Amino acid sequence: MRQTKRTFATEAPTKPKDKVTVQKDGTIKVEFGGNPFKGHRLEPPKPQTTTSRDELMKYFTQMSEMRRVEVACQTLYQSKLIRGFLHLYNGQEAIVAGYESICTKEDHVITAYREHAHYLGRGGTAYETFCELFGKAPGCSSGKGGSMHFYKKDANFHGGNGIVGAQVPVGTGAAFACKYFDNKKVCLAFYGDGAANQGQIFEAYNMAMLWKLPMIFVCENNKYGMGTSVERSSYVTDYYTRGDYVPGLKIDAMNVLAVKEGVKFARDWAVNKGPIVLEMETYRYMGHSMSDPGLSYRTRAEVDAVKAERDPIEKVRFYLLENKLATEDELVAIEKQIRKDVDEAVKKAQEAPFPEERQLYNDVFTDKPYYVRAIEWQDSVVIN
Repeated sequence: MRQTKRTFATEAPTKPKDKVTVQKDGTIKVEFGGNPFKGHRLEPPKPQTTTSRDELMKYFTQMSEMRRVEVACQTLYQSKLIRGFLHLYNGQEAIVAGYESICTKEDHVITAYREHAHYLGRGGTAYETFCELFGKAPGCSSGKGGSMHFYKKDANFHGGNGIVGAQVPVGTGAAFACKYFDNKKVCLAFYGDGAANQGQIFEAYNMAMLWKLPMIFVCENNKYGMGTSVERSSYVTDYYTRGDYVPGLKIDAMNVLAVKEGVKFARDWAVNKGPIVLEMETYRYMGHSMSDPGLSYRTRAEVDAVKAERDPIEKVRFYLLENKLATEDELVAIEKQIRKDVDEAVKKAQEAPFPEERQLYNDVFTDKPYYVRAIEWQDSVVIN
């Protein structure tokens, strides 16, 4: 049945009615109030997880850094120090922090153009991030990719993609490689609710299911594709069911602990049974890009309600303070240090060199042989 009524902003408040039990050994058992999971053609995981003070502090630090980097990006763009396109991730940080706590850097990750936090999660630094955004040589793509084309080879981060939905079949190819080499690794391909209607995604579903690839399709449902709400763009807004014959799982992605548990379930499923579709129900605070103020198609009250009730960083802060696992002073000190570190990264990146002009032709041609199904080409072209 088509959904027409928006209830998102009032669901699952930041102060959840979760049952939190701190064990004598320091292990923390969390039984989620309400159910953060819904399954399609599978039995979802139980609404509970275990964590620790150290893990919660790590989540708080990681997500706070991601948020601070994006806040700095907004200011730098408005100051015309960053040019081109810029898509910010504010509000969605629990997705990256959650999946990175389960996946290894040998697993593959590919996403679209809202990618700064994914790069940081894969081990990238704020300095490399700002260098790339400034077009500087030490950037993660040598200053030649910009905001939409981050890349980190040593962490199997295949970067962002400016073509809507195009990263999904590429990620399916990475999953095919995992299957071919039988290395027990997976690929996570991220796309938004706006991209979810792309035909190539459904083609990728079919191929992945035929070959039982270790593929995790992840729809980051932040409720708006550019300026169009999910109710106006998709007849079926339960994106975790849209693989039809592909099993799916919906996750409350404003809670990093739910993301952790859901991705743990999904990764095990993909390795042993084949593809799975995840819907990460989240929310973006900013507009689609810097050219979009984000308030012409939704109200300020809606955005403020989500921030007040469901913010993923504040949720972790609540877990820590409510259960006396940290003090407010400790958390404020972490935030101050992150702000200092990010400011220093910006300054250092501003002072970094631009690529030399001859770098324009690098990474376009190669003098190395390459292979396609055991066929070798040697006649590549090189421009010095």
